[in-house]
Amino acid sequence: MSPLLAIPLFLCSLGVTLAAARVFARRLDRLGIRFGFPEALVGLLTALAADGPEIASALVALAKGAHSVSVGVLVGSNVFNLAAMIGLSALLAGAVRLPRDVLLLEGLIGAPVTLTVAAVLLGWLAPLAALILMTCVLGPYLLLLIHGPPSSVSVPVLGGVVERVARAVAHRSPAERPTSAEVDPARHLLGLVVVDVALIAAGSLGMVQAALALGHRWRISDALLGVLVLAPLTSIPNAQTGVRLGLARRGSALVSEAFNSNTINLAAGVTIPAVFVGITAASTVARVDIAWLIATTALCLFLLARPAGMQRVGAAVLVGLYFVFVALQLIAA
Repeated sequence: MSPLLAIPLFLCSLGVTLAAARVFARRLDRLGIRFGFPEALVGLLTALAADGPEIASALVALAKGAHSVSVGVLVGSNVFNLAAMIGLSALLAGAVRLPRDVLLLEGLIGAPVTLTVAAVLLGWLAPLAALILMTCVLGPYLLLLIHGPPSSVSVPVLGGVVERVARAVAHRSPAERPTSAEVDPARHLLGLVVVDVALIAAGSLGMVQAALALGHRWRISDALLGVLVLAPLTSIPNAQTGVRLGLARRGSALVSEAFNSNTINLAAGVTIPAVFVGITAASTVARVDIAWLIATTALCLFLLARPAGMQRVGAAVLVGLYFVFVALQLIAA
């Protein structure tokens, strides 16, 4: 494929994918309200929709045999999300603050998932074992969002934990709600959701195909295409949502959105496909990228746990580390 064809195909496919993901998120939000889902669960569905371009691009690349591109998209987008959603928001708003209970809940979910997927990518853990472990973590979390914590617990220590979890879930409500009453029937919305998913898949297919063609012609490595091209571009919906929540000083919603997004990326883009498709051995650069993601996640949690939350200095460090990450990718290429 010549650049004259690949470049317009890439740009058009990117536009279709991002537009479809944005509409997809709105429709899922409306469906959640229509069916009476708890607001925390609606927020999780919105994060899933925003992750559509990243997950679809990674799965398309995996299906085409470009494993380095697939892993690069997911690892790169997660590093980008932490910097763009939380770090940039703190820089613009002055700080990102949230209750300790919310941070504890998000950390107890996000950190184990990140470590589990890292073990799979490094070949230290079998994909099926990782899927079982993640189900044990995410299953109760999903039930918690749907049904809420139990109203009473006989064990005093567990009762205190349940109370903290209840407070955390209460703070996790999404910031955006529809501004007007919607009259579309659920059946109509479900049909449109299917169309949105098809558009995201088609756009991702065209985007990955064009990126691979341009990369091979210009001698850009697959890993670089995934980490520095597809990852940040497909993460634009998440970045926009993060900055909007940050400027509205909705720290709980912002951090929940960011960590849920990263968790969904790793679960849907790595762990589940790895059960059915073999994972190639991680290269030296990929191992560095995985270690960078773990370190960035730990740093982000540490900065958010400070009494005053993540201030501009800490945010500048987090964003600066992303640019160091980019520089390392360029040097390694």
